[in-house]
Amino acid sequence: MDKIFQAIDFAQKAHLGQYRKGRKVPYILHPIAVMDILMQNTDKEDVIIAGLLHDTLEDTSVTPEQIEKRFGPRVLELVQSASEPDKSLPWIERKKHTIEYITKLDDQDALMVSCADKLHNVTSFIEDYKKSGPALWNNFNEPDKNKHLWYYQSLASAYLKHDAGNPLFQKYQQFVSNFIKIVKENEGADITKLSQIKDNRSK
Repeated sequence: MDKIFQAIDFAQKAHLGQYRKGRKVPYILHPIAVMDILMQNTDKEDVIIAGLLHDTLEDTSVTPEQIEKRFGPRVLELVQSASEPDKSLPWIERKKHTIEYITKLDDQDALMVSCADKLHNVTSFIEDYKKSGPALWNNFNEPDKNKHLWYYQSLASAYLKHDAGNPLFQKYQQFVSNFIKIVKENEGADITKLSQIKDNRSK
């Protein structure tokens, strides 16, 4: 547990001054929530620590060398697996890459870290949507609700293809389905039309 407390301190310092999109909530609460989700689903310390640090390479000045030195090569590997490769790419290209990556990923621990992150995100989305409705989408670089729903449903399918009996993956699918239902009831949604995104990748 000492190493986990060290990781909490490390993540808190790395995310100092950051807030969640559209919320006046310190960003550190997100990785702590991801840690909590993982602790309910695994006792692997490296996986739990990677959950705490999963956004440090992507959103802070932390370097791979710092993570490896403090927490070891396996934690670094898991954090890198959870990081988007190029934030300068358009939103849709980054999300397509993530879906493809998760679909091909042959690492159960890395899948757990990724799913825990996405589960907390969609849980937060549901809470925020109930408060602000369609205005939620204005908090993101991509304001098209259908694309967000397509992304989260595509990820849910990818996780379940790896392990349909995994409780974490099942829970994520349940929350995504609930979110889609809420949005459809409130403003309508059509994620099916976005299936063409995959087909038009090379055009």
